[in-house]
Amino acid sequence: MTPDITAAVAEAHRTEWARVFATTAQLTRDLDLAEECAQDAYAQALLTWPRTGVPDRPGAWLTTIARNRARDVLRRESNFRRAMPLLVSDEAVPGPEDGLDDDRLRLIFTCCHPALGRDAQVALTLRLVCGLSTAEVARAYLVQEATMAARITRAKKKIAMARIPYRVPAPDQLAERVSAVLEVVHLIFTTGHAAPTGAHLVRRDLTGSAIRLARILHLLMPGDAEITGLLALLLLIEARMETRLSESGRLLLLSEQDRSRWDGQLIAEGTALLTDALRRQSPTRYAVEAAIAAVHVEARTWEETDWSEIVSLYGVLLRLWPSPVVELNRAVAIGFRDGPAAGLDALVPLLADPALATYGYLSAVRADFLRRLCRWEEAAGAYEEALALTDNEVERAFLTERLREVQAR
Repeated sequence: MTPDITAAVAEAHRTEWARVFATTAQLTRDLDLAEECAQDAYAQALLTWPRTGVPDRPGAWLTTIARNRARDVLRRESNFRRAMPLLVSDEAVPGPEDGLDDDRLRLIFTCCHPALGRDAQVALTLRLVCGLSTAEVARAYLVQEATMAARITRAKKKIAMARIPYRVPAPDQLAERVSAVLEVVHLIFTTGHAAPTGAHLVRRDLTGSAIRLARILHLLMPGDAEITGLLALLLLIEARMETRLSESGRLLLLSEQDRSRWDGQLIAEGTALLTDALRRQSPTRYAVEAAIAAVHVEARTWEETDWSEIVSLYGVLLRLWPSPVVELNRAVAIGFRDGPAAGLDALVPLLADPALATYGYLSAVRADFLRRLCRWEEAAGAYEEALALTDNEVERAFLTERLREVQAR
């Protein structure tokens, strides 16, 4: 098999898996069978494309193979499957807008049904919509593969036994359900953006999957300002991704990054989406977060960063999404606007917040403020605390470097 064919199949898996699987699930109304048939289609591509060449529309070819395979299985097992619990298609219930009954959208909403816990929602979305293997999903969430396999199996069984509808929610349920879907997509991205453990700072499989999901949602629901704001946010953060590490693998802070290497195309696309989201309605949480990211990418240098605007935007975000993590980020912005002493004062209320008790970034931020104030002994203690709460190897190396620096003073 030529490398070109292998690469073509891999690319088709990356870009077309959700469509192939979702369309097949619409036929089978059985997630396990749909997954098996979609996998068979990709296996068939590896055997057929070396002889016939890559088809002009790989996704359509794969979908046809998967659906034909599903029909064969359904014909053979029709009597048995009539007795088994299936997904409820409920075709009589229309989608909230024309065109929103796309099979991929049905699949996303099924994976993020409120009857499922958040862990199950995320796991199913990564497995069935993004096409990650069970082992990859397990690695993303720091559990054994067998544990994740059992979690995914339980979630599939709950969908079947509870006869969860395989459809887009009715109009009166859409707003609530879209928000849950977006929370899952955002969580996938943030987990990949700062991997909680391992040798890599970024999990590109997760960030890439989140962006693809956000693009699918925006394609299918272009008028939704919340979706538009989330996609803008992810693209504006992604634009800086390649500059977060030095050539030697050292973590580079925003102040150290080569801004000429930021992705101008993603910045332009994200900025246009943000403008569109803000024009549509009152700012959503994701639009405000995207606006903060936009302030950073618009600054030609670190010194030109408009910290007053960022502090103000974090104030707006706190009203829309009260969170100790947002409070922490606002304290960081205050520290850059008004100086490290002001930033340290802004941290004081957060030190007693139980939600941040094991959050290593709080200790790291406090350590940095103390370092900038030349309070070396206190800074060393804060860096040691941050190290105790940090498992990512790249972040640990950075914190260790800073700890040695203040210890040498």
